[in-house]
Parts: sequence; structure tokens; C-alpha cells
Amino acid sequence: MNSAKKLLQKYWGHQEFRVPQEEIINSVLKKQNTIALLPTGAGKSICFQIPALLNKGVCVVISPLISLMEDQVNTLQKKGIKAIALTSRYSNNEVIQLFDNLQFGNYKFLYISPEKLQSEFIQKKIEQLKVNLIAIDEAHCISQWGHDFRPDYLKIIILKKIHPNINVIALTASATPKVMNDIVKHLELDNIQIFKKSIFRKNIQIQLIKSDDVYGQLYQILLKINEPVIIYTGTRKNTIQISNYLTHQGFKSAFYHGGLTNDMKSKVLQNWTNESTPIIVATNAFGMGIDKANVRAVIHLHIPNSIENYLQEIGRAGRDNKKSNAFLIYNNSTIFEGKTFIEKSLASTDFCKTVYSKLHENYQITYGEFFDKPYTFNLQDFCSKYKLPILKTFSVLNYFENEDIIALQHNANKKSILKIIVNSKYLIAYENRNPKLETILKVVLRNYGGAFDQFISISETVISKKINISKTEVIAQLNRLKADKIISYSEASNHAKIKFLVPREDRFVINSISKNIENRNKTKINNAKSVVNYIHNDKICRNIQLLTYFGELNPKKCNICDVCLSENKTNQKFDYQLIANKIMLLFTNSKSLTTKDIINQIPFDKKYIIKTLQLLIEKNTLRLTSQNKLEIIKNE
Repeated sequence: MNSAKKLLQKYWGHQEFRVPQEEIINSVLKKQNTIALLPTGAGKSICFQIPALLNKGVCVVISPLISLMEDQVNTLQKKGIKAIALTSRYSNNEVIQLFDNLQFGNYKFLYISPEKLQSEFIQKKIEQLKVNLIAIDEAHCISQWGHDFRPDYLKIIILKKIHPNINVIALTASATPKVMNDIVKHLELDNIQIFKKSIFRKNIQIQLIKSDDVYGQLYQILLKINEPVIIYTGTRKNTIQISNYLTHQGFKSAFYHGGLTNDMKSKVLQNWTNESTPIIVATNAFGMGIDKANVRAVIHLHIPNSIENYLQEIGRAGRDNKKSNAFLIYNNSTIFEGKTFIEKSLASTDFCKTVYSKLHENYQITYGEFFDKPYTFNLQDFCSKYKLPILKTFSVLNYFENEDIIALQHNANKKSILKIIVNSKYLIAYENRNPKLETILKVVLRNYGGAFDQFISISETVISKKINISKTEVIAQLNRLKADKIISYSEASNHAKIKFLVPREDRFVINSISKNIENRNKTKINNAKSVVNYIHNDKICRNIQLLTYFGELNPKKCNICDVCLSENKTNQKFDYQLIANKIMLLFTNSKSLTTKDIINQIPFDKKYIIKTLQLLIEKNTLRLTSQNKLEIIKNE
């Protein structure tokens, strides 16, 4: 373990492991199959990265998102550790070269999606590698009871057949006992060591606030927070409205949702990361891979789809272990909207048949036909053309993808990528022959490392500013270099791709999955009910409710959530002088305050605060203004 600690100090700059990282690493090094259930921000990646670095060979990492893979690969490369993310952006020839690098170039990590793993060509290439560990990230995706079920996760068992003597580590931040059982079952794990760290985060204060004035409540909360905040809301429209409201109130805010262009997303994320706009209002598109240590509050203004989603989202607060907050502001209207949103997303078998038929009609595929090629797909255009509701249609497409009827590639190229495909000697000769293109090549080489070895992400906007030409001209020059076979280049694209995986057989295909469709609808409804029950249950500590949901035994009160504080207030004796002192202290920073302002800022029972205010008014210490605000009566 001394060697493991040396790597921890060398690459991560930490002197000691967090509990239970060291025990997990020991289990992996002993070649035991290992499951690690660790809360968000607990350092799961180190648990497989360090054992992989200590052994000869390559660690194969299964990960569900391209952006997540690329982030981890970039992080490793910055530490001087060789890693590759194998995505659909690579041609077959480039894949062959990548595997040569893995086999002979001292690379330590191969990140790959479960979908990409289904290629027989890829499987044969992995078979030729000396694999030292199989790591499965976001392992809850393997369970149909999980909130992010991915059917291709059920097929990653092929890795164990390719390398039967290699141990597996499965990692997740949120899994109920039922999901944990599915992980063991579907990965066919024996000789298992299971490590579970409590999801309890003692530095996060959970507070659910019922209020008919959601914006006013939000305003009061943000007045007290001067560090980064994430505000989650249900729709793209809401992100814009709320962000505009906050900007109008003097806060530095921006919005983020799946409909933004890649350049806009990058700019918003960068501004939030460097804290020029510390408040970000987002849909749940702002999710995996977001790792900022000093997020001081996560605020929900909508009802989350599931307890699992809620837990992951509030887990983005306080990763520096400092005191942080998780607020959920709700009222009867938001609960109704949440239920309605779920109901609108539920699709009957008949509606699934309609979407299936229209999809084939859209691409003029007749009964019994099958074409093994991807088609460009725009959900909004498709729904507009056939007058279909977008939310429900999107759910159906997810059903189809889960059942291996179609394959969807969302935002196929979220970032522009580039790779130099000639050697340096040839490149210099080319520059001499084409001086007009020399500048852009030098900017790429100066600002983006590793372009000779693998695909790199670039920004045409950044390049255009550095060489003082338009972005359009940058793209034109890059395409010229591509045409001259100097680089391989793919421009960022927001277009999705759809691929049909089975021949068109309308009745048979949908009837065969009808029971699964019903089960998924039931799961969605049950998940929503669990969230609503959690919100309404103001008698049991919020953390006890969450810990019980995830199967933790004998959970204890947190003593800081809204339920615990309310209980403490109820047990308080009325101390007029103490409450009066707290109230008067508030007026050192404000000339006048509403009763609501005072109630929101003092941790005492509402009835005691109001009683104290009445006494202060009777004693001519405070008075009520014509604007219905309270202010101090000054002695003249």
C-alpha cells in the first residue's frame, strides 16, 4: 500500500486516502471482484486508477457518456498518464492505430462505452490486449430498476468472457438494494467484496421550503450566498425566465440546457467555473462530469424525477467538505406540475406503435426492409411533421433504444475534433508549400497538445481570435487541410443520428416489448411517488428518509435538516429577550424589513417570532411603515 500512497501523492497531491478508498484498492489488488458504492464526490475513480497503474497492462473502463470519458482522459493526460477514450469519432484505420498504441505505447487506460463494446472488431482488439482490470463506472445503469437503465450495460459481460481471469470493479454513487442485486447478477460476479460508504453528507444541510412565492424565497436564499450555486428547474423555458429574473435583481446568473449550441454551453460552463457568473440555472442536462469543489448550494425549483436523481444533484454541493445547502422550494402548484410532467412522458403501447410506424415512414422504409446505416434525425422536426407530442415521443425513442430496436446518437459531435495524420517532416514541407495555412497549423500545435497522437477537442472560436480571422474562415481552412489529407477533422454538430437495428415489422416488434413498456411506466410512476412522499413527510429527518431508501441500516438524525430544525423549534421555550436580540441584530444591515424577511432569517418557531415582533411594537421599539415594513423607532 506504500506504493499506492506514493502514486496518490505523486499524481493527485493527497497525503492520505479517504475512507474506504484504501480498503477498495487493496481488494482490487488482491484480484477480488469489487463493488464500490460511494457518494458523489467521494473519489471513486482513484479506486480503479491506482490499482491499474500499479499493475502491468491496460485497464478497460466502461463509461456511459462521451463527455464523462473525455473529461477523465483529459484529467489523466494532464497528470502525464496515458489514456484513450474510444468513441465513434474514430475510423476503423484510426481504431487500429489506437489499439497499437494501447498494446505497444505504454497506455494504461482504455475508456469505452457499452455500445461501442458490442462491435466484434473491438472485442477482438481488446482480446489482444494485456488487460489488468475491468472497471465499470455508473454501474447502476445495468439495472432496469436503476434511474439510468442502459440495456447495453447488460452486454458488457462479454468482457469477462474475453478475459475470464481478470477481476472487475463496479462503481456507483446511488443504488438501492434491488439495484445492487442486479449488478451482482448481471455481471455474474463471485468472490465479491462490497464496500458501501454512507451517502450521508454531514456538511450538506437539506431544507425543503413550502412557499407560494418561489421567486421571493429564492431571492432571500441567494442574498446570503456569495459562492457558486446550481439552480435546477424542470424546463428550458424556466431556466431562461429564472436567470433573467435573477439578472434583473442584480445577481450574476446564466442559464444552461440541452438546446444550447456547443459554443454557448462551453462559454456558460467556463464563466460558471471561473465564477464570473457564479449562479447557473439549469435543467438536469447539467449533470455528470460537473465537479466543482466550492458549490455552496444546490436549489431545486421543480420536483425531481426520482430520489436517485435528487441525491446525485444535491451531491454536487460542498465537495470541499465545507458547510453547504440543498434547498427544494415547492408548493401545491409545483407538485402538480411535476406529476403532470411524468404523466405526459408516459407512453401507451398504441402510442409506441404510432411512433414506430411514423419513424419508418419518415425514412421511407417499407415493411420487412432493413438498412444498416445511420440517418440524420431532428426530434422537433419529426414531431412537428407528424403532430406528435415531443416529451412523450422522446420517451418512446428511449424505450426503443433500451429494447435494441434503434440506436440514437445524441449530439454526435459535441465538440470539434482534430488529429494531424502526417508526420512532422511532411507537415513542415506542406507548410512551406502552403504559407497561407501555416499560421493556423502553428496555432493548433501551440495551443493543443497531442494532435499527432490522437484526436483532440478544439474551438474554432478560440482559433479565430488568436489569428484574427472569422470563425467561418477558420472552418474553411481546416476543411482545406482535411481535403489535402493533412488532418482528420470533424466539426461540432448538434444533429442526432438514428439507426434502425431490426427490420420493420410493426405489430410484432412493439407487441414483443409491450410488457417492458408497462413495467417502465410503473417504475416512473413509483419513482415520482417516492419523491412526493419524501416532500410531504415532514415528521422524519430528511437524511433518515434518504438513507432508508438506499438500504442503510439504523440511520441517525442529522439534526440540521428542516424537519430536525422544526422539531427543535417546537421543543424550544419562548425566550423573548433572545429572539428580540436576534431581530434587532438584523436591522444593523437593513433599514427596514418585512415580517417574512425576519422569519426567514431567524431559526425560531414562526409563532414565537411574531409574538416577539408584537411585543417590540407595543414597547415602541419597532413600528410598521406605510409599506407594511418594520423599522426601528429612533429616539429623538
